[in-house]
Amino acid sequence: MVKKQVKISVALNRKALYDYEIIETFEAGLCLKGPEVKSLRKGQANLSSSFARAEEDGIYIYGLQIQPYEFNSVIKIDPLRVRKLLLNKTEIKKISSKSREKGFSLIPLEIYFKNGWAKISLAIAKGKKTFDKKEKIKERDLNRDVRRDIKNKY
Repeated sequence: MVKKQVKISVALNRKALYDYEIIETFEAGLCLKGPEVKSLRKGQANLSSSFARAEEDGIYIYGLQIQPYEFNSVIKIDPLRVRKLLLNKTEIKKISSKSREKGFSLIPLEIYFKNGWAKISLAIAKGKKTFDKKEKIKERDLNRDVRRDIKNKY
């Protein structure tokens, strides 16, 4: 019998989907300490101002805020500490070469649990200009109006 893969979403970076054009996505593991995992399971994470950077020994995520676990009295952990992402060497090389190109950034999209392991969805993205954002909003409004007209017509 094959086990079903369960994905439980913890935090979503909605602003990234609005501000960036997503080119390619990757899944990476998060290197966490015990109380951080418990906080994540409670959904106490904030991705809004976080970003990832490729360095010589791996890829690290900055600005990821995981609130301290309220019942932890042993280990004091900084909520904004830099965390290492767990990836294969080939993935690290591919991501670092792409992210060093002009105009590309590494943006975290979502944190989730997959079969009990904390994972993060990373994207290689390109920043949108303001006119692109306005154009996208107009397009979305037009599509909404068309769907509304079709629904009312029939």
